[in-house]
Amino acid sequence: MKVVQYKAYGNSDVIELADVPTPEIRSENQVLIQVKAASVNPLDIKIRNGIMQKIRPVSLPFIPGADVAGIVMATGSKVKHFKAGDEVIAVCRAGGYAGYTLVNESDVALKPLNIMFEEAASLVVNIGTAQSVLFDEAKLTKGQRVLIQGAAGATGATMVQMAKNAGAYVIATASGPGVALVRSLGADEVVDYKSQDVAQLVKDIDLVVDCAGGESQHKLFEVLKPGGKLFSIVIPPSADLAEKYQVEARFISSGISARSLSDGLDLVKKGKLRPIVAKTFRLEEAAQAQDLLSAGGVNGKIVLVVV
Repeated sequence: MKVVQYKAYGNSDVIELADVPTPEIRSENQVLIQVKAASVNPLDIKIRNGIMQKIRPVSLPFIPGADVAGIVMATGSKVKHFKAGDEVIAVCRAGGYAGYTLVNESDVALKPLNIMFEEAASLVVNIGTAQSVLFDEAKLTKGQRVLIQGAAGATGATMVQMAKNAGAYVIATASGPGVALVRSLGADEVVDYKSQDVAQLVKDIDLVVDCAGGESQHKLFEVLKPGGKLFSIVIPPSADLAEKYQVEARFISSGISARSLSDGLDLVKKGKLRPIVAKTFRLEEAAQAQDLLSAGGVNGKIVLVVV
């Protein structure tokens, strides 16, 4: 089968297309999936650059790809909920940039029938992260005021929709075409961070979710009410500023499984959560896809289509 892999850490020029044997079921709980689409995530690039070696070591050659959508080809003897022919999405953590991948049953969910494979692949990490941050960690409830920084990105766009569906009042930051995008997703207010100062316009926020990182994160402390929460999925927030403003501030590393996707996928099935695919590439164009994501400013998700 065709895979995208690299044999050394570095820039995107280390990425190569290779032929490797198709994986076979090795344990009773595994599911073999023919990959139709795989999403491109910032983590893929961080691992490739080598900056994650201490906390996320990998063996080289390495096949990236944390989430996929495809068709079940075979299952282990104890797999109960899936059969050959099922259209599914899966959290694979590695190995998604490939024609086939093996995953555990606990990391597989049925693909909503009302979306295409590339749309389904675009949602896995987004929904899992949103569920973890908004509900598992922040305990978001109806009526709370939420600010989502970087709301036009892949995860931010999903968070806007999931927060709105939970009854929150959602304020989003975006720029350029992203302003109209997040407004169309249901944001109650949108701040153009390139021309407006969010700290001057927004106050008394219960929860800030930072999906962008950078120096602008420091400004986000100013919009929180005392006792509020600032959770980042990019960089750890300042402990000193958390103490100064009397708020809770943490970096959230999401543990994503099929269970964490359940609520979000229900919204997709009901037409209440829209996948945003910014651009698709062929599998052999994985290097260009990662470079586009690295350049920044992408509204929605970049997806590899496997044919």
